[in-house]
Amino acid sequence: MDHIKLSTCFIAVDDPDKAIAFYRDVLGLEVRNDVAYEGMRWVTVGSPAQPDVSVVLEPPLADPNASEADRKVMAELLAKGLLRGVLFTTEDCDATFERVSAAGADVVQEPMDQFYGVRDCAFRDPAGNLLRFTQPLTE
Repeated sequence: MDHIKLSTCFIAVDDPDKAIAFYRDVLGLEVRNDVAYEGMRWVTVGSPAQPDVSVVLEPPLADPNASEADRKVMAELLAKGLLRGVLFTTEDCDATFERVSAAGADVVQEPMDQFYGVRDCAFRDPAGNLLRFTQPLTE
């Protein structure tokens, strides 16, 4: 049977330069690609530990044919933090929390043990997307 693996996911951002500063400089992801087209910009980042998995930082509505009204609605949803986020794993949730919060990220949840077997914390990126960082709990 053919094995299916995740290769790419997408996060809407309203300022690619702020997003690069956060995802590269704060989280430590590498910038793999930076492409501009028709007034839009896509930046691909990823963990050096996962060369086959990428995150594309894209405009809130990356469709050149979208109406201005639809673009406005997407920008408003992004500003409210209502678009989907990303879940990262970390070997040390508390150290990750200290590093990311020291960089000035918007803290949503401080590290805490969850009943479903992880210790996690959460932040919002500069565009308002929810990012969770989980560490499996050991017995």
